[in-house]
Amino acid sequence: VQLQASGGGQVQAGGSLRLSCTASGVIFRIATVAWHRQAPGKQRALVASITAGGLTNYADSVKGRFTLYRENGKNSIYLHMNSLDVEDTAVYYCNLVITYPKRVDVWGQGTLVTVSS
Repeated sequence: VQLQASGGGQVQAGGSLRLSCTASGVIFRIATVAWHRQAPGKQRALVASITAGGLTNYADSVKGRFTLYRENGKNSIYLHMNSLDVEDTAVYYCNLVITYPKRVDVWGQGTLVTVSS
């Protein structure tokens, strides 16, 4: 199982970016997939997740600014990030979890998002 993350970069505060995460080697449609982020000096934290059924969950800090959706036909999730703030600067990691019939828990390589003021 592999996850390929892309879309990071540098943007000014108030700008937008879209992150993509594509999986291979797994039955994607049954997975819960999420983005986490780790800012310098801080612990990795959940940004947003989406279940196999399409239910989404967002960290309070990104609600109303970030939107996560999935395209099972492309084995991918996309995180649209709007109104970016310097506090959103972090390495963003994609995570895929399947709990049944066999547990799978895989992380992508991370993509850096830098927001400048």
